[in-house]
Amino acid sequence: MFRPHPIEASRKVPGNEPGAQRHSRERLARWSELGYGMFIHFGMSTFVGHEMTLGTESIDLYNPTDLDVDQWVQVARDAGMKYMVLTTKHVSGHCLWPTDQTDAHVGNSPVKTDVVGEFVNACNKHGIVPAFYYCSWDNRNRFGSLVPTISLEDQAGNWNMAYTTPRYRDFQLAQVEELLTRYGNIGQVWIDIPGMLGNDGRRQQYDQIAALQPDTIITMNNGISNGTQLSYNSAWPTDIITIERYLPSSDRGHNPWFEVPDGAGGTKPYYLPAEVCDPIGYDWFFVDEDRPRSTEELLGMRLITEARGANLLLDVPPDRTGKIPQIHVDALLALERAYRQAKG
Repeated sequence: MFRPHPIEASRKVPGNEPGAQRHSRERLARWSELGYGMFIHFGMSTFVGHEMTLGTESIDLYNPTDLDVDQWVQVARDAGMKYMVLTTKHVSGHCLWPTDQTDAHVGNSPVKTDVVGEFVNACNKHGIVPAFYYCSWDNRNRFGSLVPTISLEDQAGNWNMAYTTPRYRDFQLAQVEELLTRYGNIGQVWIDIPGMLGNDGRRQQYDQIAALQPDTIITMNNGISNGTQLSYNSAWPTDIITIERYLPSSDRGHNPWFEVPDGAGGTKPYYLPAEVCDPIGYDWFFVDEDRPRSTEELLGMRLITEARGANLLLDVPPDRTGKIPQIHVDALLALERAYRQAKG
């Protein structure tokens, strides 16, 4: 894994100080008030049956037989969710919109639906805030980058040596520009594996997103942690801190204040709300044998995350037909009923 310089949350809370972050405390509060969202992992990995695809797969493998993006959003709405984050491109390099930057996209696949466009339209129709995920680790469109490729046979990878070239970073900037100029207002932009971009690359990416959509919440994934430390050398700058596969610290809940280097030898206080992300089962993408967790476990995740001052972004992967399976729908609706009962 990357060995980032960690910045611990400061126990010296500056009270009502606005903080040095880009967004106002009021704007960040509106994002936090969304509270509960759905992560959608769908794409080439769904059809390969493994998250870490090698990027060499035929784009003809992407072939949902009954794609229904509107169903995803209706399920999220009925489950009490307020926002959704769609994986527009994962490590396979296959894109869920007809990009101009590579041939590996839905427009050249057997099912040519612009999933990104359908997703935003459905979110707007059903009162859900749309958000985009984009992965900086790309096994297909490398442009000379050294990616931490994990083989399907031995699961070996080398994170410490991974990097992206200027040519790849230009490719990513061009794709993110497409996403943020073709589909209207996007509530959050979620950049995964941002450490590969390097400090300058992350700053350039952050500045581009902020310029194209000033009101959006920019997320550089902080990785697997409980949110008490900010991985400055692999996940900065960011508007929030992610808590992947963990719950927020039990020590007084999430502390949003971090003292971040100011580039002049000192630090400034930044207010960074938190978002927990975890799958409804174990796998991010659909896998036949992966089952949802029990209602009791999911309810515990939701209540604890809320009580400790963070959003919960629960991943619910559509299957190879292009729909959220009924077993996941039932689990989400049972969770919502249990949550309402618990809240009185």
